[in-house]
Amino acid sequence: MRQIVLDTETTGLEPADGHRIIEIGCLEVDNRRPTGRVWHHYIQPDREIDAGAVAVHGIDNEFLADKPRFADLAGEFVEFVRGAELVIHNAPFDIGFLDHELALLGEQAPAGSIGEICGVLDSLVLARRMHPGSRNSLDALCKRYGVDASDRTLHGALLDAELLADVYLAMTGGQVSLTLDSDSEQDAGDQAPARARRSGQPLPVVEPSAEEAAAHAELLAVLDEAAGGACRWRAARE
Repeated sequence: MRQIVLDTETTGLEPADGHRIIEIGCLEVDNRRPTGRVWHHYIQPDREIDAGAVAVHGIDNEFLADKPRFADLAGEFVEFVRGAELVIHNAPFDIGFLDHELALLGEQAPAGSIGEICGVLDSLVLARRMHPGSRNSLDALCKRYGVDASDRTLHGALLDAELLADVYLAMTGGQVSLTLDSDSEQDAGDQAPARARRSGQPLPVVEPSAEEAAAHAELLAVLDEAAGGACRWRAARE
C-alpha cells in the first residue's frame, strides 16, 4: 500500500481568516518502507505571517519572498499524492488548509478536494485510541517510541513528516524487518545469524486473563484498520 506522510506549516491557525500554507513536506512509504521519494516546498503566501506562527516554525516573510506560490506547485503536488493514503497528525488541520488552497484556484485547480484524490489516516486519532488518557502530540509519541527528535527545535514540515513516519511505523507494527539492518545478513556472508541458546528446559507459558485477551484483540483491530486490513498478527490469531 502506498502512503504519503504529510505535514504543513502555515501563516496562522484558520484558513477561514485568510491564512495560507507556507511549507509542505511529504515522504513516500510503500508497503511500510520509506522509498526515499519526498516532495518538499516552501510557498509564498501573499500575506503576513502571524508572530505566533513564526515563533513555532521560524519561517518569516523575508525568507518566503522569492518562493513559488501554491498555484505554481498545485499540479505537481496533486500528482505526487494522488491515489495514496495520506498519514497526517491532526489531519483536519492540514486537510482544511490544503482544500482551502485548492478552492482558491477555482477552475484552475488540478483536482477537487483532497479527500476525492486520496485516502486520509489521522495518526492523532489512532494514537488516542491506542493510548487513551496519555499525551499524544508528535513530541510525546517520539519519546514513547524512542524516535530521536533532538533536531526538532522548531517545527518544520519535512522534518515533522520524517518523525511522524518513524512514529507511525512503530505504532502500527514496530520494526519493518526482523533484522536490525536489512543488509546485515548479506554483509555477514555465509555466517549464520546468532541465536539465543536454550537450556533444554521447556519455556513457561502464561495464559492471558479474559480482560487481557480482550484488550489484545481490541489493539489488533486498531492495527488492522491502520494497516488497511493487512495486519498479519490478527490474521495469524484468527
